[in-house]
Amino acid sequence: MLSSFLLSTPFIEWIEEIRFLDIKLINVEDFVELLVRFLFNGLVLLLIIRYLYARNSKRKDFFFSYFAVGITVFLLCFLLESVKLELGFALGLFAIFGIIRYRTDPIPIKEMTYLFVVIGVSVINALANKKVSYIELVVTNGILVGGLYLLERVLMLRQEYSLEIRYEQIENIHRLKEEELISDLRNRTGIEIKRYEIKEIDFLRDIANITIYFDPIEDSRYQIKQ
Repeated sequence: MLSSFLLSTPFIEWIEEIRFLDIKLINVEDFVELLVRFLFNGLVLLLIIRYLYARNSKRKDFFFSYFAVGITVFLLCFLLESVKLELGFALGLFAIFGIIRYRTDPIPIKEMTYLFVVIGVSVINALANKKVSYIELVVTNGILVGGLYLLERVLMLRQEYSLEIRYEQIENIHRLKEEELISDLRNRTGIEIKRYEIKEIDFLRDIANITIYFDPIEDSRYQIKQ
């Protein structure tokens, strides 16, 4: 009621009549909706990226990408909503990212999952039509944020990283020398190793390819693979 009254003032009605190349200079109602939804979507992205992802992953190299992708997808979906592609258009965005997939730098599984969440949240907040109330929109976003918080902080589902090593002490590659092998790898890398896998053994060159698995640590040099 109040918004309808404000939008029906003579000044608003006058400015909405201004056109350039047969296109309105501004549609005040749609512009206000854009601002409200954009601020709401930005708040949700901030909660997910800054206060959930950042505090648990210890990685900052995806911050820019997540915010940029979230903002771009939101604006793209919101401004092109009139095209009526809706769900098909949104799914097409996922297909595009699946094809591109930042091919020069493969994304770890958890980072790819957060990218999917960021895109999904932005699509939901942009394409929710007038049949979806603001309360429903807030609850939906709250469920997503709450679910991520539950997985990250309450259930303590921690990531497991892996690192591939070329190991030359071939005499330790033996079923009866597992403790010696783990101790040597721990002393060399400074990593608390949870488990390991011997991928390949070359007795001609006395070299073995070993993959070690460990919990995330502060030093990002060791956060190689998932």
